[in-house]
Amino acid sequence: MPSSNFAPYLEHNRAFAATDAKDKVPEIPFIPFGQLYLITCVDPRVEPAAVLGIPLGEAIVARNIGGRVTPAVIKDLAWIVHLHENKTPDADWFEIAVIHHTDCGSGLLADDELRAGYVARGGWDDETSAAMAVLEPAKTVLDDVAALRSAPELEPGIKNVKIGGYVYDLKTGTVTTVVHPGGPRHR
Repeated sequence: MPSSNFAPYLEHNRAFAATDAKDKVPEIPFIPFGQLYLITCVDPRVEPAAVLGIPLGEAIVARNIGGRVTPAVIKDLAWIVHLHENKTPDADWFEIAVIHHTDCGSGLLADDELRAGYVARGGWDDETSAAMAVLEPAKTVLDDVAALRSAPELEPGIKNVKIGGYVYDLKTGTVTTVVHPGGPRHR
């Protein structure tokens, strides 16, 4: 049988399954212990469990290219808000944290030639692809927090949710607050 890059992780899983950690996850799948919904990048250097110390069951983690707030992210979040409103109306509302990071590979979408090849391959259209680039994470995180706060799909429940924006610096390992979550959202 050929070797697999995944094989060591199956061994890690066997060790995990032998612990009681799996028994400590939330009973309600969309209400994480830490009341946190995290949106961040797929970059393996931005692993929330390592960078933020988030254990199993403590947060919902949505990861995509650049950690951007896309229509797909909004639709997923709208589902969670809908579940919260209808299945657990008396439970506390969670907080949304959007984290962008320095040296993000999505910045390569600013390269016209590289982006054109991606668009030709069937990726996002050129305008969307260019907009996905995280070149200045402190600016793009502001844009994405604003997108969440104004998304009509998230009404009315999102009014009860705190939304914060952060930048993770790969060189220093620190996360800096760009948008304080404060109280409930505002227009």
